Amino acid sequence: MLDGRGWQALQRSAGRAEVAVEAGPHGAHLRKLRQEGSAKAFLPKGAPNEAVFLNTSGGLTGGDRLCFSLDLGDGLDFTATTQTAERAYASADGTAEMRVAATVGANARFAWLPQETILYENSRLRRVTDISLAQGATALICEMIILGRHAMQEKPRAISFQDVRRVHHGGRLLWSEAIRLGPGHCDRHQSTAILGGARCFATLALLGRDAESAAAALLPHMDNPACETAISAWSGKLILRAAAHHSWPLRCQLAQILSCLRGKPMPRVWQMNGDIL
Repeated sequence: MLDGRGWQALQRSAGRAEVAVEAGPHGAHLRKLRQEGSAKAFLPKGAPNEAVFLNTSGGLTGGDRLCFSLDLGDGLDFTATTQTAERAYASADGTAEMRVAATVGANARFAWLPQETILYENSRLRRVTDISLAQGATALICEMIILGRHAMQEKPRAISFQDVRRVHHGGRLLWSEAIRLGPGHCDRHQSTAILGGARCFATLALLGRDAESAAAALLPHMDNPACETAISAWSGKLILRAAAHHSWPLRCQLAQILSCLRGKPMPRVWQMNGDIL
């Protein structure tokens, strides 16, 4: 099919998955599950307080739309993750759009721990994450970005990536940040003001009452020589940044830090080579 400019208009994927859970006698009880298009969600057997989201299209390219949504009841301790890495493929036209939204009930603990996002050469992706915390709730967020396919020796020069994160607590903005990477940034990625030559990076945020008190316990897990890691903590916020030349040591360090913060192993979908990180 041709569009108004005479170009071939390719079919694009669209998906939306919504999960709502509330407290039950054995943990979280599924109240609502809605799945459309390429977006799926499931609660693994034996993990009543965990949801896994999946994009069945295998990746995102220009014009694709994907939305994951979670409504978490009061008092729960719940984790959401993704089944595998998300891939932003080369886009011939347009920008892929991804949205993550979570509403977290009073005194609940929510962890959003997706697996890494890989940005291919010529990819275009805009992602927005909005989390709303009720009074007494906390959120743990960790996202890792990989620039190019390392096994293919790919070093992206022409990518467009926008990542916006917003967390509200009790109706007030608690934390907000935006990342933008474009062709100009990739050309200067050796600069210490950008990535210092790193080819993957991650942001971890713990948000909520007394979050800053967890900083001291993380210091012993920040000594991986293959990663450059720094942490700041203040006023109910703990923010950790990490970067590395290779994804594996960064992934391992993040898993150690997250396991320390959560007091339990990582979700089973993070399993690699038979070992749960």
